[in-house]
Amino acid sequence: MLFLLTGECQTGKTRWLEALVGRLAEEGVESYGVIAPGIWVSSSSANANEQGFEKLGIDNVLLPEGERIPFAKRRDLAIRDGLFQGDSQSEQLALGWHIFDEAIDRVNAHFDALAEQPARECAKRPSLLVVDELGRLELMRGIGLTSAVRMLDEGPSEEFPHAVVVVREALLQLAEQRFVAAWPEMKAIGPSREAEEEVIAAFNRR
Repeated sequence: MLFLLTGECQTGKTRWLEALVGRLAEEGVESYGVIAPGIWVSSSSANANEQGFEKLGIDNVLLPEGERIPFAKRRDLAIRDGLFQGDSQSEQLALGWHIFDEAIDRVNAHFDALAEQPARECAKRPSLLVVDELGRLELMRGIGLTSAVRMLDEGPSEEFPHAVVVVREALLQLAEQRFVAAWPEMKAIGPSREAEEEVIAAFNRR
């Protein structure tokens, strides 16, 4: 089953995904791929949300090892800090986040390793493939996390019978169209307790 975890910005999708990965680990199911937690600070600036926190950037955490790499910085901050690259992939779409090309390469290499040598070859149970997230780069331009997309294009496998992919609501239809041929079962879910139970139940049915 391909679960498309969707919702608007700042609705807790990544936090939900982190909790799901932890709960699956308790059930003996490992997760492989990438989670993208935000970098938040307490702030009273115009960029702060209603809770008084400002998002400065995005990290990527590579699963299952937990290696954490800087992935993106808010565009204005990247310019301010001298980290802006005008020829980067994210600049092709003038995204609000400046994604570092070297970080994209590192994440793609991680997915390449998962594809070339099944990550769970010594595991006792099938594992979950996690991709946080696919956005305009991947679904509109065919760039970005291309290695993650290639793995998803292969559909379910013995190693990864289920996957959770984060995609914003505005891009949900594009994601469904992209992967419908490869995944006989696909469902859009939100970051809810019911959805968590549904993903866990998918493993228990095997």
